[in-house]
Amino acid sequence: MFQFEPIKKVSIVIPVYNEEASLPALIARTLAACGQLTQSFEIILVDDGSSDRSAGMLTAAAEIPANHVIAVVLNRNYGQHSAIMAGFNHVSGDLVITLDADLQNPPEEIPRLVATAEQGYDVVGTVRANRRDSWFRKSASKLINRMIQRATGKSMGDYGCMLRAYRRHIIDAMLHCHERSTFIPILANTFARKTIEIPVHHAEREYGDSKYSLMKLINLMYDLITCLTTTPLRLLSVVGSVIAISGFLLALVLVLLRLVLGPVWGAEGVFMLFALLFMFVGAQFVGMGLLGEYIGRIYNDVRARPRYFVQKVIGNYSAANYSAKNYSVANNPAANHPAANNQEEE
Repeated sequence: MFQFEPIKKVSIVIPVYNEEASLPALIARTLAACGQLTQSFEIILVDDGSSDRSAGMLTAAAEIPANHVIAVVLNRNYGQHSAIMAGFNHVSGDLVITLDADLQNPPEEIPRLVATAEQGYDVVGTVRANRRDSWFRKSASKLINRMIQRATGKSMGDYGCMLRAYRRHIIDAMLHCHERSTFIPILANTFARKTIEIPVHHAEREYGDSKYSLMKLINLMYDLITCLTTTPLRLLSVVGSVIAISGFLLALVLVLLRLVLGPVWGAEGVFMLFALLFMFVGAQFVGMGLLGEYIGRIYNDVRARPRYFVQKVIGNYSAANYSAKNYSVANNPAANHPAANNQEEE
């Protein structure tokens, strides 16, 4: 039977974007929750290009050694998942837990995730019980979850909840990937041997507003579709084939009807013109689908832009933590660009 290594250290990774109102409560509650653990811990707070005082507040928290806080400040906003990947590059724990900064998923659930992971799971997912979001957010989340389940074959019920736990080898596997459009829960599940989902509490947002607008949700949906599967490209070819075949069958029927009913029925060739038009349009869709298939493959292979640029790191950041980041840079040609190495470590 496969045996897991015992968990000796827990790393908490929290992306932060314009959350100055919630940060004091977030840090205090996360420290209190981690204080209940028998393992040692660290809290990685990643500022994702905030325009408020969040970066300064993270820096101040990281300068207090007793907080076990490491602040990673990115030079601009790169998005939630890129910020989390930046945090993954700085973890040193055997188990890594991700958490949103808005406190809708309470940090008090951290000990439960650790206890569940100790039972031998690679990934511990969560399902938001009594979800407090709007009807639109709930509906959009259900739609995206179903789409992900169909595309990946994985049966997890709530991919949108970021409160999740990952074993260190899952984190290392994700860091070795060269993908730039990364949806972390799905990517982690592709490497996981054993996964589980547990219900967690979900609270109303007390501070600020959601950072996901309607347009960002739409962009997220398209990113998910394109990073998960090439099915839309193949579907374009299928639709084109159906249109072309339908046009050919329509032309065949029109020829037969003209022979049987006479030239008057054919409206002086107008119907035949439509049939030919359908055939040509269908053929164009087939060509576009095939071309898109090849372009999609090339696009996925050659796109090697770095996910983010780290401006500075503050806190008790040991040299041992550089192993994963060095591997990532070595395997990312774009990261060797001078701009990618313009980082200030403190």
